[in-house]
Amino acid sequence: MNPAPTAATTEWRWVLALTLYRLAGPLLLLIALPSWLRKMSSRGGWSTPLRERFTCYRDDIEWEPCHRTHYHAVSVGETQVALKLLRAVRLHDPSPCVLAVSTATAYHVATNADIANLRVLYAPIDLHCFVLRYLSRFQPSRIVLIEAEAWPELMQQCATRQIPVAMINARLSSRSEKRYQKFRRWVQPLFRKISLVAVQGEEDIARFASLGIERERIHLTGSIKFDPASDRLPMLRPEFAALLDPLHGSRKIVLAASTHDGEEILIGKAVRAAGSFFICVPRHAERRELVKADLEKAGFEVVLRGRPHHPRDAANTCLVVDSTGELKDWTAHADLVVIGKSFLAHGGQNPCEAIMAGKITIFGPHMENFEPLASSLVSQNAAVKLDDMTLLSEAIARLLTSPSTLASMSENALRVIRQHEHATERTIRLLGLI
Repeated sequence: MNPAPTAATTEWRWVLALTLYRLAGPLLLLIALPSWLRKMSSRGGWSTPLRERFTCYRDDIEWEPCHRTHYHAVSVGETQVALKLLRAVRLHDPSPCVLAVSTATAYHVATNADIANLRVLYAPIDLHCFVLRYLSRFQPSRIVLIEAEAWPELMQQCATRQIPVAMINARLSSRSEKRYQKFRRWVQPLFRKISLVAVQGEEDIARFASLGIERERIHLTGSIKFDPASDRLPMLRPEFAALLDPLHGSRKIVLAASTHDGEEILIGKAVRAAGSFFICVPRHAERRELVKADLEKAGFEVVLRGRPHHPRDAANTCLVVDSTGELKDWTAHADLVVIGKSFLAHGGQNPCEAIMAGKITIFGPHMENFEPLASSLVSQNAAVKLDDMTLLSEAIARLLTSPSTLASMSENALRVIRQHEHATERTIRLLGLI
């Protein structure tokens, strides 16, 4: 193994890399801006204060909470981790804090969370002028990054201002580690600016240490996302049952969770072939019309959660949940859950809500964002992994006709995620919030 680069051998590389980053940033922003604006429009971004990404704020500066902890979450997944943490923090510390997000969907999720004394805003684009204005306006006492989003400009300016930066619920895949290792002399100064790292698994300790973070700054806490102790269980909701009862009849219910483009029609056909009722919860609710059109082409009569109607053909009816923030409780009404973004896309989605609801999960070959959890579930007979989607209908039928198999697999799955029990509390203690 090559010796770790010293500060002297890496500092000039960091100065050069940061200079190039600052020069290229405005040009890259101009190139990406049209696509970004279209995406924000399609996801309801115009109803949110998007100008905050450019540090144009609506409120007067004297009303802003200054000298507070700022939590930075990029997308919906990281935002849900942050909200789970903040709800637990509120049991010990009711003082104001700030949650900065980067997407319109994450903004909607955060503002609808109903957490007291929480200022939700958009994180600044990582350009020098925007980060400078953001830090000058709020003067945060600390930045807490959710998972592994370390932005060069933000990290540099926090270091200059002596604002400590922590990274929690951090995970680094072997693929990401190999990619970072190719440029480790360039990226180590960035990661050395992190004062504390709370990692999800044992394997993450060595991986983050290889990026230049001192071993004593790295702490094993488990995953907040998978922690069953700090979150309410999925629950049956009367309004959901009232909508479902006339639709599914006596058929078993199979829910496709957080699906991506193309998955809805393939999973829907497999569920129908297995003789079950199909509920689809797309990852992005704004895709409702596209999802509806695709399923109708496949012969389904689609009932939308937001615009329910009495179906003409109950045997071919499916339900599309075109709302945000309800997935957890919809899983409680299902008999089986198929995980989206695992068949036709890479990364997968979180299976834990379904597991906490006592449901068995089926997923495809692409659960990279949820390793090693996904592999642990499969190896301990707690989930079903399919490398070929053509096997999905058979797998659904087999599981739903064996209650004893469903019960034993559910117990196994709960045992797997209990390895992360109390991760939220450990993280809070590590941050010194209790």
